[in-house]
Amino acid sequence: MKIKGLRWWVIALIALATVINYIDRQSLSVLWPEIAPELFPDKSVDERKEIYAWISVIFVFSYAFGQAIFGKIFDWVGTRIGFALSIGIWSIATALHALAKGFASFAVFRSILGVAEAGNWPGATKANAEWFPTKERAFAQGLFNSGASIGGIVAYPVIAGLALIFKWQYIFVLVGLIGLLWLIPWMYLMKAPPKRHPWLTDEEKDYILSGQKSEPSAEEDDDNEYAPTTKELLSHKQSWGVIISSAAIDPIWWLFVFWIPIYLSEVYGMDVKGIGIYGWVPYVGAMVGAWFGGLLAQNLMKRGWSTNRTRKFIIALGCFIMLPSLLAMSNPGSPVNAVVIMAVILFGFQTAIGNIQTLPSDMFSGKTVGTLAGFSGMAAKLAAVGLTSLVPWLTTGGNYYPAFIIGAALALTAIVIIWVLCPQIEPLKKKV
Repeated sequence: MKIKGLRWWVIALIALATVINYIDRQSLSVLWPEIAPELFPDKSVDERKEIYAWISVIFVFSYAFGQAIFGKIFDWVGTRIGFALSIGIWSIATALHALAKGFASFAVFRSILGVAEAGNWPGATKANAEWFPTKERAFAQGLFNSGASIGGIVAYPVIAGLALIFKWQYIFVLVGLIGLLWLIPWMYLMKAPPKRHPWLTDEEKDYILSGQKSEPSAEEDDDNEYAPTTKELLSHKQSWGVIISSAAIDPIWWLFVFWIPIYLSEVYGMDVKGIGIYGWVPYVGAMVGAWFGGLLAQNLMKRGWSTNRTRKFIIALGCFIMLPSLLAMSNPGSPVNAVVIMAVILFGFQTAIGNIQTLPSDMFSGKTVGTLAGFSGMAAKLAAVGLTSLVPWLTTGGNYYPAFIIGAALALTAIVIIWVLCPQIEPLKKKV
């Protein structure tokens, strides 16, 4: 049996996994205004916000180390088994949230969830390097990145709707089951990497492999490819450009992922139903931005732009879209204006991040893409830990403007780092 366009089926499944990933992690955010008074009736609004912040910090901290751990795991066991481990563990962890009784139990379950969910990104980056030629990678990256946005769009109304029918404990169990069901088509379809997959047509196999100048899959053995050790990998300033730029830009995303429901509840007095009505809007901008950044990169390369010029232009474009929008959040006015401005911010973020996330596969072979993607993901999440832990202090009394100012500064930093530490984005060679 041969399947035409098999690479698109692979990336579609990864995008679906990303949708599930975000539904799972967003469930607590959407439900928190309902959960917090029940579990912490003696705490004030600011105290509950601080508890939520620490639970979120533990999640992101675990997520950070999970990216490095799963980056290595994907390089060791391959994409197929790596994803099975990641989504299987995080789905079980999501269901276990139903047993949470307070801060400690939520912290434990969120920690397990964070480690396992982290595998989605180095795994997706590695699959992208294996299954797509260089010129299509930014678009493929945008497709599965859009899964995060679609997950946000779906999570808000679905979780809010379920909250009208079920107790919050049952919602976590139902959401956890979805990920386990995803494993069935994944294990059936992902039999092998492109070079050995029995369902891949000869034409598509040639198209994929001929377009990969230095990115063979991890399962292949090619002594001619530059596959540095971890120490050698980190000796390149370009590796640090990827790591630091990821650390600069990623906290902007997490600022909204964690705090949109709390922001709407605190600033506009919304309950879970209101959050379900408004909270999904910013993710529409994120979804469009993920597609836009990928398609723009693909089209510019078809017109003859180099990888270096394309990546730097689109990363700068996305960051410059975010800057004025973050400053505009000082006084957005109505809740509609607020969520629309957030949509513009997340549009800019996704435009940039898809191209930042392709940098490991632009510069290194498939044998080390997962490792660098894991390190950059870990740095990004550690930076997000820092900003998340500061939010309760920065937003005392419901004033979120200081947090948005920091976001604007981080966007500017990401541009500078890419231009300084990655003077030429191209396949790297061993130092002599």
